[in-house]
Amino acid sequence: MAKTKQDRQKESDTKKKGSEPKEKKDKEAFTEPKVPIRLLSQYREKIVPELKKKFNYKNVMEAPKLQKISINVGVGAATQDAKLIDTTVKEIEAITGQKPSVVKAKKSVSNFKLREGVNIGVRVTLRNARMYEFLDKFINISIPRIRDFRGLSDKSFDGRGNYTVGVKEQIIFPEINVDNVNRISGMDITFVTSAKTDEESFELLKQFGLPFISRQSKN
Repeated sequence: MAKTKQDRQKESDTKKKGSEPKEKKDKEAFTEPKVPIRLLSQYREKIVPELKKKFNYKNVMEAPKLQKISINVGVGAATQDAKLIDTTVKEIEAITGQKPSVVKAKKSVSNFKLREGVNIGVRVTLRNARMYEFLDKFINISIPRIRDFRGLSDKSFDGRGNYTVGVKEQIIFPEINVDNVNRISGMDITFVTSAKTDEESFELLKQFGLPFISRQSKN
């Protein structure tokens, strides 16, 4: 017996419904699981209780937190060779996983052969997941590769809870291939926190794992 138009429509609808779950399963199979951020979990589970206990915070929200990490690279030689800016941009992008912005000179300085509007530096600001990933890599991989390292100074706080450390060589980061480096350049890394005092910021960064030199070892 020949099938009616309605029967054929029902069969096609049934086939479409049966194929949908399979397509969904294929999509789910290719979904990459989200990896938890190690330092963020450590901050919530261990660091916050320690800070609350030490500074007698009444509320968990009073505990200081890391807001952003700013990386600045001055490329003074770019006034003579403009290609150095492109090289620095590629290096910082490889280190941070984020494309940096180019800083232009705000005014002309004849003694330094500098003209207004010339590219003179590179900067990038990291927040959220990339900020914690960079901090984790900086503490556990990059700092141990610094030559003659004896600890970070605790005198580089600005009085408002922010801390800046200077790096002399970009080759301490594993993303930089030493064989391809033509020029050694340094950078300033600023850790911006919500701490109201330097003491709170010091304790926060110390809990994260920054190896500050102890005051006893200075004497």
